[in-house]
Amino acid sequence: MKLKLFGKRDPSATSNGMNRKFESLSRSLARRFSIKKFDALERLPHLFTPAERLAWWLLLSVFLVSSFFVLNSMSLLAQTEVPDRGGSLTEGVIGSPRFINPLLSISDADRDLTALVYSGLLRATPDGTFIPDLAESYDISPDGLTYTFTLRENATFEDGAPVTVDDVVFTIDKARDPALKSPRRANWDGVQVEKVNSWTVRFTLRQAYAPFLENATMGILPKPLWNDSSVEQFPFSTYNTEPIGSGPYRISDIIRGKDGVPESYTLVPSRSFVLGAPYLSRLIIKFYGSEDALIDAWKHGDIESMSGISVDRLDELTKAGAHVTESPLPRVFAVFLNQNQSPIFTHAEVRRALDLSLDKKKIVEDILHGYGQAIASPIPPGIPSFIPKVPEDANTEAAIGVLEKNGWKINPETNTREKTINKKTEVLRFSLTTSNVPELKAAAEHIRSQWKAIGIDAMVKVFESGDLNQNVIRPRKYDALLFGEIVGRDLDLFAFWDSSQRNDPGLNVALYTSSTADKLLEAARSTTNEKERLEKYRSFEEQVTSDVGAIFVYSPNFIYITPQKLRGLSLGSITTPSERFDNIYHWYIETNRVWAIFAK
Repeated sequence: MKLKLFGKRDPSATSNGMNRKFESLSRSLARRFSIKKFDALERLPHLFTPAERLAWWLLLSVFLVSSFFVLNSMSLLAQTEVPDRGGSLTEGVIGSPRFINPLLSISDADRDLTALVYSGLLRATPDGTFIPDLAESYDISPDGLTYTFTLRENATFEDGAPVTVDDVVFTIDKARDPALKSPRRANWDGVQVEKVNSWTVRFTLRQAYAPFLENATMGILPKPLWNDSSVEQFPFSTYNTEPIGSGPYRISDIIRGKDGVPESYTLVPSRSFVLGAPYLSRLIIKFYGSEDALIDAWKHGDIESMSGISVDRLDELTKAGAHVTESPLPRVFAVFLNQNQSPIFTHAEVRRALDLSLDKKKIVEDILHGYGQAIASPIPPGIPSFIPKVPEDANTEAAIGVLEKNGWKINPETNTREKTINKKTEVLRFSLTTSNVPELKAAAEHIRSQWKAIGIDAMVKVFESGDLNQNVIRPRKYDALLFGEIVGRDLDLFAFWDSSQRNDPGLNVALYTSSTADKLLEAARSTTNEKERLEKYRSFEEQVTSDVGAIFVYSPNFIYITPQKLRGLSLGSITTPSERFDNIYHWYIETNRVWAIFAK
């Protein structure tokens, strides 16, 4: 007898019902579904003749391939090319480094490696501005006398030690130490440095000096590594050739010759650079004893880039496939007239005739091979926000007219102009002194021949660089001097043109005197208002050119030979060759493609 349980289901009945449902679902899924239109399309090829069937498959293949390329092109259009990390650059430099040290660097090789290894509070950019580097921010007081910098708390040196205010104060104190004889001493003379707290440093100036920010680009030394070195030991420290800095690159390998002199440095991206790791994964700097050796290395493929090449070698290099990048150098090459030694320059008409008769554009073409600009101003091209005065075309007839009008007549025996003043005959004859540099010697001869054409006798004198500086320029023993002035990124012409700088160690080699110009120069260097500053310099420019304070000739370009593969290079406004590395962390060779929305 079976008992029937009310209120509960029979388990076996439930199981059988579920099985039947699963079987039904399986049969439904296995059933072949057909859509009449698709079935017809599927049968279509079978209705074709063999030739039609071949054409069918060819058309279908073309459609599929075309669709792939269209979709791929659309994808590429939506992508953009961005720099990628990798690649290497091998560069050649004339000379060998001795002081990879921001306080002691004196040669191009020194300065190049210092720029790569060290960072300053600020970093110069190609457009002539400054951005925070080791400093997170800075503030300038309204009177322009106080500069306060706040350091980044995450800034470190390559060895992992933090960059602190103590490092900054130590570096500046060493720069100012007269016993060290740092080339940077003059920049910090009269500047007080004060530690405000662990991350804040304050500089106080005796008087406002608008270009001071450029001082803040000087590399900072790690105090713990240098603190125990006396002034006498400083130049002999191993850290001068194996430096520890906080710049974009660090030294990973040094190859030395048998005499122990470095032949090459290999650098890799620094782990500590606060502006981001550079793209180039390796930078090799090789050193050569001469320009000929440097160029031979490039021709043989031992190096890919180089600078400091004479303009008379550029035609040879460009014919060999060299890729040349150039940028205006803020330098002024002029003929400076010493009225104290040669009184004929006191005559305004003589200075005017000298300037009028000079074909400056021809000098740029013939001597610089076009790698420069003719100038008519003490302010060179390439200064941000300032367009200097454009030189007039040479006018020999006008120059002769000026001289004739003022009584300077040709002596038929000497073919030189003379003038009798107070019963004394003055002759337009003087010496033109310059340095034993091929470019300057050729320019001096060019100038001499142009002045000879209007009856002025200029005798060219050439001196070796050291002799010229010590025995000619410093004591001001020259009639006329063809020489160059490095103006710098931030205009400060005080040392070159203020009357207080006429005697050594001042740089006023024109011995120019003008109370009006002095006032304009002092006002320009003290104001922090950029617009007002440029207006002062514009007025100063007009004053000097009106007085014909010198015969301004040309401003050269910086020449840099680089491989075509190198991208991201922007020279902008540079003062010295080492400043080509200011934005090296943006240089790249390798690239990648990403969707535009993901590109920075």
